[in-house]
Formats: sequence, C-alpha cells, structure tokens
Amino acid sequence: MKNISIWKDNIKYLNYPKLNNNLLVDVLIVGGGITGISTLYHLRNSNLKVVLVEQNKIAMSVTGNSTGKLNYLQNDLIDKIRKNFNDDVAYKYIDAQINTIDMIVDIIKKEKISCNLQKTESFMYTSKKNEIDKIKNIKQFLENNNIKVQEEKSKLVKSKYSIKISNTYLINPIKFVYGLLKNNIFSIYENTSIIDIEKENDYYLCYTNKNLIKAKKVVIASHYPYFLNPLCFPIKASLEKSYLSASKYSTNPISLISYSNPFISIRNYKDYLIYLSNSHSINKDVNDKKNFNELVSNLKKINLKSEYLWSNIDIITNDGLPYIGRITKDMYIGTGYNTWGLTNGFLAGCILSDMIMNKNNKYTKLFNPKRKNIAQITGGISNIFNSMDGYIKGLLNGNNCPTCPHLGCKLIYNKLEKTWDCPCHGSRFNKNGKCISGPANKDINVNK
Repeated sequence: MKNISIWKDNIKYLNYPKLNNNLLVDVLIVGGGITGISTLYHLRNSNLKVVLVEQNKIAMSVTGNSTGKLNYLQNDLIDKIRKNFNDDVAYKYIDAQINTIDMIVDIIKKEKISCNLQKTESFMYTSKKNEIDKIKNIKQFLENNNIKVQEEKSKLVKSKYSIKISNTYLINPIKFVYGLLKNNIFSIYENTSIIDIEKENDYYLCYTNKNLIKAKKVVIASHYPYFLNPLCFPIKASLEKSYLSASKYSTNPISLISYSNPFISIRNYKDYLIYLSNSHSINKDVNDKKNFNELVSNLKKINLKSEYLWSNIDIITNDGLPYIGRITKDMYIGTGYNTWGLTNGFLAGCILSDMIMNKNNKYTKLFNPKRKNIAQITGGISNIFNSMDGYIKGLLNGNNCPTCPHLGCKLIYNKLEKTWDCPCHGSRFNKNGKCISGPANKDINVNK
C-alpha cells in the first residue's frame, strides 16, 4: 500500500528552479495549484510580466490530492447557498459550474491535454429516509432552471433515493494542470515561499527568505491565505479533512456523491475505484489513524483492498460561496471552494485574470470576497470556538510536539502519511519539518 495520492504515483514531475534573485514584475501569483496555474494560463496574452511562485511543487498540494471531478451536482452545497442567499444566487452558482466545466473540456481538447478525460453520468444519493425530500427538492430546483435530471440509482451503492445528471467529467488533476503549462511563457519558481507582503506606493514588496519581488499586482492563490488582514480569514472559513483510497476495481465511468456529511464520494480511474469518506472538521477530530482504519475497514466489507491511501483538506466558507476577487487595491484572492476546487479554482483564474486586465466577467459580483451576510457572522463565531478547540487538542497531544509557526498551535504527528499536522488551521509539514501546506509559510525544527 502506498501512502500518497494515486495522481502522484508514476508521474514525470515538472521541475522549476528556486528563486535566487530580486524581481520587478507586473503580476505576482502566489500558489501553484489549480487557481494559480489557471490565472497564469488566462494571462498568457496580456503582455504583462507575470511570475508565479510555489512554496513546494506545482499541483502537489490540495489539487494533487483531490478526486478529480468536474461536476455541478455538489451534494448539499446547493441547499446551503439557497438558504443563505436565494434560488437566483444558487442558480447563478450552478450556471458558473456548468460553464466552467464546458470551458475546461474545450481547453483540454484544444490544447490536446492528455489528462484521462472521461465523460460520465453523476449521481447524488442518500441512505437516510429524512433526506429523500431534500434531494427531490434539488431535482425540482434544477428542472425549474431547464437542467435535465433523472431519478435513477447506481448499482455501486445502497441508497434510498438517487438522482442522476449527464455532461459531467473525470480527469487526472495533476496531468490537467501540467497540460495548462505546456505552452507557458512566464517564469515559475518552486520551493519559494512568500513570507511577508508590504505596500509601498504603487507596488507590493513581497519577501522570500532571501529575495524581494516587487509587484504592481498580487494574486493570493495559496489555498489558505496566510496574510490575515484585511480578510480575517480564520473567521470567514473552516477546514474539512477527508480520507481517500484507491482500490483495484474495474467499472464503466462513474461518479457518485452522498447528499450530506460525512460525505462519501466515489469515482473510477482506469482500473481503480477512488473512494472518499470520513469528512470532518479538522478541529473536531485529530485521530487520523482511526479515520484511515475506518476507511480501510469499510472498503473491506465490500471486498476492496486499499492500494493507495491519502488525505486532503478543503476550505469551507461560511455561506457556501467561494471567495474570488479583489481584497485591496491591486491584491486579489481565489480560495474557499467547499470541496469543489477543480471547477472553482479554474473559474477563479478566469475571473482574476479578467479583473487584472480590466475585462468584464459576469461572475465577479457573485464571488466578491468582501461580501457580508448573516451566515458570515454566525459562522465566524463558530469558527473562533472551533479553532480554540483545535488549539486545546494540540496542547493535550503533548508538550514535546513542535509548534506551528502560523499562530502557535501544537502540531500532531500523522503516522500514516508521516506529516506534522496543525489542528487549528491545517498547516502541514513533512517528517523533517519542511512546510508542505499553508497557511504556515516557514519550516519547523523537529526533534530527532
């Protein structure tokens, strides 16, 4: 069994240098996942001097740990948006997903990107009697907006009720990101962390450990933004951890998602079945071993053996919509994708690049990161207490554990993946102390 994402196995990695000199640029993109690379791709005809920096390797963090689904039937997220806003906003969100999926597929074909693209039907199901009417209501909502939906069950799961849509897709997310870089004209630097940003006149001074990047505009595409002001991000979002497995299993192209948490997400890839489960707030459950064991045990019950095991952390916004747009003059952000990062991350790149080039985009207002609503307030209070809960769990884990350089939480060692994980805001470090996922942007000292 391999304790890595299936996408990371047997892949020929792209390699970019580490920054070793000062730079003066028009646009600096911080983060080399789907959001950063999509922004880079959409700026290719801008005549701007653009640079992207990634603290580790391109597409190897959240993007490289995802399920690789392009789907607009997104569990109970639709209901969350309808509740916090209205049906019109919810449909605009669905419309954005459908248009983004179409755009991604068109680009894959146009650029001849080899990323195991598969067209498939997608199912949303429930095994709970009290959720049947909720899914029926979603079906009616989609049909009211001229989206074809069928009542149909998949043979892969036992369910009390299930609906199906067409025109959804599956991809290998790392190969897709690599494909977007095939004809890249801009400079990319890996193993390069931005540790501080200051504003000086018309420029942002972006500091690495040894160098300075002076940029007119900055795009924060680093999954969890570690520049807290003015966004106050720990109040505006929470983090959800999920556990994934890939097992040998041959089936036709398939995609399934359960309606409610703890979510189960299933898809095929070649002769494997990828299975996600045990989703939980990172502050509430810090026992990774237990969650991995439960996943393996549940798969054994259906005669599946885990060949790959890994985890992923997603940002969950308080109101259900991503944060995409301008946060201060000439500083932009794309994050908070509520577990649907491939479509929303690519869409973020479209929106942010349009904003940088002063182009209109019909989705700009929808995802405004400075929006205010009741869900932001109530969710913010909950997020504060959850972070405190995570801080206490870290303390109880032992005084000898290293401390996260982000906000000082005690780290917990993940024995299966051999990482030090923060139970407060999701930073991760390898066993030697190298930071592999933010919001932390510095390495730690690990006692040998």
